[in-house]
Amino acid sequence: MSKNNVEQYKVTSEPFYKSVEDEVELYEAAYKARMPMMLKGPTGCGKSRFVEYMAWKLQRPLITVACNEDMTASDLVGRFLLDKDGTRWQDGPLTTAARIGAICYLDEIVEARQDTTVIIHPLTDHRRTLPLEKKGELIEAHEDFQLVISYNPGYQSLMKDLKQSTKQRFGALDFDYPLEKDETDIVAQETGIDVETAGKLVQIAHRARNLKGHGLDEGISTRLLVYAGQLINKGVEPVSACIMTLVTPLTDDPDMRETLEAAVNTFFVK
Repeated sequence: MSKNNVEQYKVTSEPFYKSVEDEVELYEAAYKARMPMMLKGPTGCGKSRFVEYMAWKLQRPLITVACNEDMTASDLVGRFLLDKDGTRWQDGPLTTAARIGAICYLDEIVEARQDTTVIIHPLTDHRRTLPLEKKGELIEAHEDFQLVISYNPGYQSLMKDLKQSTKQRFGALDFDYPLEKDETDIVAQETGIDVETAGKLVQIAHRARNLKGHGLDEGISTRLLVYAGQLINKGVEPVSACIMTLVTPLTDDPDMRETLEAAVNTFFVK
């Protein structure tokens, strides 16, 4: 693998990440031990940004895979492809990461089928190997390789959860939405809007999050607050920006929309 191929996966500029507790230090220690890590928390709370930030801080290439129910083991490890010269092998993202010593981030791992996720097991214990059965090759992971997975425990069910045999191969960090002041600072920093307006968006989110399990499957994420702030910064009227990013994406229920719109109007209609 050439240096150029490694460099394309490097995070070249520092992503904005505001530490909440000691997660940065804990992750650094886990990386030194090359411990596989699991990040648990609601959607849009900063798990992916955290991995990106840590890859930048540790100066390691980062390969991210958005997991889905149609993803096969071949999508992760690779497959033979036909071209004008016959067949050639193409590594998948997990194989590439193992070869070059990247951090491989499997986002929302429970979305993938269990028969697919089993492929990661040999990489997450003392073996640190990846068998390419179709190619007849056994890859020994680069000494800098680390596997990181994330998922949202709020979506756990009998049909969508990780097997214990998978869970117990990882260290884990819990993530949640930041404290009000921290979240306000994040929204202001990410969008360029003033702190007062960012604080109003956070207040709306707090009201919506109280409705989780009472009409909403999930509360308003920090990501959606950033979307709202970006629109406001582009000159969109705040109520319209909030309806577009904080209400319409969350629910189609008329009563719940009315409730969320009332929360928006509380802060932005005088």
